[in-house]
Amino acid sequence: MQFLETQWREDDVSEQKKQKIGVIGGGLMGHGIAYLFAAAGHPVGLFEPMADIRGSLPKRLQAIVALFGDDPALLQRIEACEQLAPAVQGAAFVFEAAPEKLPLKQKIFAELEGAVAPKTILASNSSAIPSTDIGRDLKHRERVVGTHFWNPPHLVPLVEVIQNEKTSDTVVRATMDLLRHAGKIPVHVRRDIPGFVGNRLQHAMKREAIALVAAGVCDAETIDTVVKEGFGARTAVLGPMEQSDLVGLNLTLDIAEVLIADLDRTPGPHPFLREKVAAGKLGMKTGEGLCKWAPGEADAVRERLSRFLVEQARARKKNSAQSS
Repeated sequence: MQFLETQWREDDVSEQKKQKIGVIGGGLMGHGIAYLFAAAGHPVGLFEPMADIRGSLPKRLQAIVALFGDDPALLQRIEACEQLAPAVQGAAFVFEAAPEKLPLKQKIFAELEGAVAPKTILASNSSAIPSTDIGRDLKHRERVVGTHFWNPPHLVPLVEVIQNEKTSDTVVRATMDLLRHAGKIPVHVRRDIPGFVGNRLQHAMKREAIALVAAGVCDAETIDTVVKEGFGARTAVLGPMEQSDLVGLNLTLDIAEVLIADLDRTPGPHPFLREKVAAGKLGMKTGEGLCKWAPGEADAVRERLSRFLVEQARARKKNSAQSS
């Protein structure tokens, strides 16, 4: 703990806007993470070993510029590299956005430890893998932290900052401050558990939803309608803890007394889900999953989601500019 505390001063935080950021991976998440830091004024080194992915970066980054109406010149702050060392040289933070494979992430972090300065903060964008496991064999584990960005990272404001048992408090504070400066909404997750907070909540709901369909209670379309037109209509402004206090914990308890014992308790993934995957019914990309998808329907859903997220992001950006 003392190692980083003596090298990372609190007054360094105020200078973070101009510090170099390293990003590992230029795919779905990595290019969005690189963009949001470049838009916040940081020079960004982006390591992507695959030539085809590197080649598609300019087009994908320019698409984000067009979404926001930003100055295209900000993309000059992003340098794509085919080698790791030049991408992270001089970086104050490195954000790993590699595929969700623990051995790969461990290998990357081992390489990073030998390629960056002693006080460089190493952050993993894993959606579910604890950073405790990713950094288990590193010499200085106190600078390792989880940073779970939500997809797409340049549009969804939330970032879960996950502190493992070795992470320095100073590292957590510096990381959250950096993310706030970049326009994100960071939350502090104090225990490094699989799935963190967001994915545990999301998959708890999916677990019950799949069980309801499997039991013949309703079809998949009904599940989605209930979520979107019922409690989903208010969750953007009213979280589950607020809703519980709003209706009263006595009522919440009364409902729980009736309901909790009847919720799904299938050990492991539900057989209904396993059967779908085994049959090749994987969702939109195969034309059928929990729902059936006619040609064009999947694209319409993607467009609807993208349009909504863009509108929300633009509104946040406009409000931020007016208040500054």
